[in-house]
Amino acid sequence: MSRPELVAPPEIYYGDTEATKYTNNSRIQQIQADMTYRALELLNLPPEEPAFLLDIGCGSGLSGEILTEEGYEWVGMDVAPSMLEVALEREVEGDLFLQDIGQGMGFRPGSFDGAISISVLQWLLNAETSHPTSSPPHRLTRFFTTLHSALRNPSRAIFQFYPTSDDQIQLITSIAQKAGFGGGVVVDYPNSKKARKVFLCLYVGSGGGQQAPKGLEGEEQEVDESRARFESRRERVKKGDKKRKQIKGKEWTLRKKELYRQRGKESVPRDSKYTGRKRKAVF
Repeated sequence: MSRPELVAPPEIYYGDTEATKYTNNSRIQQIQADMTYRALELLNLPPEEPAFLLDIGCGSGLSGEILTEEGYEWVGMDVAPSMLEVALEREVEGDLFLQDIGQGMGFRPGSFDGAISISVLQWLLNAETSHPTSSPPHRLTRFFTTLHSALRNPSRAIFQFYPTSDDQIQLITSIAQKAGFGGGVVVDYPNSKKARKVFLCLYVGSGGGQQAPKGLEGEEQEVDESRARFESRRERVKKGDKKRKQIKGKEWTLRKKELYRQRGKESVPRDSKYTGRKRKAVF
């Protein structure tokens, strides 16, 4: 089965049906949660301190929910309108932006205390057109340059991604370094075909320490044990989370969308058949 990024651009691949299917898939929810917690571990934020984070390629907000549970404020951005619409319907806490990260970002310098990205970076390795500005090097350069500016000094950005070759890793890391980042690649469970995960750990300034973190070692059995510990921890979080909002109805969701529109947010997705009348989105 081909990787999604090899099938179609993300805003096309993740249409209404695929966005909903992706979000409701329990296996994907588990994998996304595992990688988000690992990204936060690599982000190495000071414990018990507030932080304002950027979720790059936030999708329907699966990672964002964990950021909220961990006590962080966050902003999410994604290029797929259907994914952002699902995120709004799920009432995630972060502010959401419709944005192609390959075109760069317009945040003020030093806006964020850190950034995470789960299963997104490989999408920038595909040229959508033959124009030179659509080439992976150009898009990666725009992305990393504007991201470096948006992060405070010192801070970190952690990317979990799926490279298909060492050449892709080399391309990404070299462009990130030219944009001003330090850091390198961290590989968890390098000897396991199923559990192997690649993380790009980038630093702005000291980034909490120049020494790159070490990847996790072991075989798949150890990963399963870790997952079991995670599942029990998630149960404790759910039971003890007294602040979790009750599920609200269609009218509340519509009011929230309308409030976002009144505030001038251009990235609010149109209303779906589940939340009311269709609106023509202006992006």
